[in-house]
Amino acid sequence: MRMDEFEFTKIAGAVLSALLLIFGTRTIIDMTVGHTHQKPGYTLPAPTETAAKGGATAEAAAPAGETPDEAAKKVMALLPKANAENGKSIFKKCHACHVAEKGKKPTVGPNLWDVVNRKRASYPGFAYSDAMKAKGGSWSFDELAKFIHSPKTYIPGTKMVFQGLPSESDEADVIAYLATLADTPVPLPK
Repeated sequence: MRMDEFEFTKIAGAVLSALLLIFGTRTIIDMTVGHTHQKPGYTLPAPTETAAKGGATAEAAAPAGETPDEAAKKVMALLPKANAENGKSIFKKCHACHVAEKGKKPTVGPNLWDVVNRKRASYPGFAYSDAMKAKGGSWSFDELAKFIHSPKTYIPGTKMVFQGLPSESDEADVIAYLATLADTPVPLPK
């Protein structure tokens, strides 16, 4: 008895369909069951050690017990010699949430154009947290240093999720760069 080609095709089709059904169902179950996100969203990287400028040693992130005021004093001491070009490079991390161009609409965070000496929580069109609004004051160099060092420590309840920069020299460089972002750049303290 000879099986014709049509019968062979039907049998092969049935076997392949059964395999597709078995493995396809298993794949769909694997994709949907037991795979939940531990935390929604993306966590920004924590401060790490960075190489100190001009040397082979590493400058560690701020000590765990250091307050924003203590860190700001160190940053303010570095600010007169801070490198705005280096700050521009470091600021690329900030572009995930901030724009820094005149007239641009805010994104996840407020536009940082002309932020130095600007009244806190005042950029039009951005919904600031109640904590930021309640803090009041202006973004002086000292206030920027305190905030950039550890946003959630300095202003508990802020929407900013960034944990801070890895070193005081990086913080000073970013603040020096922010000072250049204005029609009339703000001179660094001497």
